[in-house]
Parts: sequence; structure tokens; C-alpha cells
Amino acid sequence: MKQNKKAGYTAWIILILALLAAVGSLTVLGPCVHEDGTFGSCHWAGRAMTGVAFLLAALSLICLGMKESSVRKGLYIAMVPTALLGILIPDVLIRLCGMATMRCRAVMRPAMTILFVLIAAASVVGCILSHTGKER
Repeated sequence: MKQNKKAGYTAWIILILALLAAVGSLTVLGPCVHEDGTFGSCHWAGRAMTGVAFLLAALSLICLGMKESSVRKGLYIAMVPTALLGILIPDVLIRLCGMATMRCRAVMRPAMTILFVLIAAASVVGCILSHTGKER
């Protein structure tokens, strides 16, 4: 039980950031809403980022439940490319709207990029702490 408590801070940070990204991509940080009810490519980019964010949240929950530091380290390593995928989705893997003033470019892409960069950085820190055995 003591090892589980030590495992937590970086995993908790990742969990909070991932849930913020997931809920945000469905609400205030989400893509453009078309008045006629149609979906643009930005809608699908938002959905893909929601999936990546929920995957990161699930990995951090699993990480919180692990007692072995080597398994936690592996989970943290897996979170880094997953967060990088979240960074690449808007405009690299899925093209967004062409206008710079649209919500997907002005709000969604910068906010989600910041959140996924923070998750990747926290994952690297968690991996380092798991390796040194000084994880808190």
C-alpha cells in the first residue's frame, strides 16, 4: 500500500490533465459547431483527441494501481507517444478548417496542444522518478 501512495503524484497529474482534455474537447475546448448540423473535419479531430485523452486517463489509472515501479515506468513510457499522437492529430493527421478565426484553430488546437505537451512532460518525469525509485 505504501508503494501505491508513492506512485501517485505524476499519475494523478496526468489523470487530471487527461480528463480536462477529454471533457474540454467535448465542451469549451471543442471544435466548431456548424449551424446546419453538419460535421467538418475539425469535429472528427476533436473526437480523436477525446479518445486519446480517455486512453491517457485509463493508463494513468492503471499506473495508480501498480505496485511495481518497472510496470509504472512502462506505463509512463507508453503515455509519451500517446500524448504525442494527441499533439499531432489537429492539423497534421486531421486537417482543420482553413480560417484562422474558426474555433478549432483559435481555441481547440492551442489548448489541446498545451494539455498534451504537459501530459507528455509529466510522463517523462514519472518515468524518471520510476527509474530512480524516488517517485512521490
